[in-house]
Amino acid sequence: ASLSEREREILRLIADGSSNQQIGEQLSITASTVQTHRLHILEKLGLRKTAELIKYAVQHGLVQ
Repeated sequence: ASLSEREREILRLIADGSSNQQIGEQLSITASTVQTHRLHILEKLGLRKTAELIKYAVQHGLVQ
């Protein structure tokens, strides 16, 4: 799946353990916008849970 740069950035922050609120503050967007991005990422990757997102990020070298 092709993620936008913003989606990859948010995925990295999710995988690092940041909450929607923390991500929003860091990126100057609302927590609800982060949640929308999270849902789009899950949909694009065919995943259902945040744990699956984190596993994907690790497997694809988006986090260390």
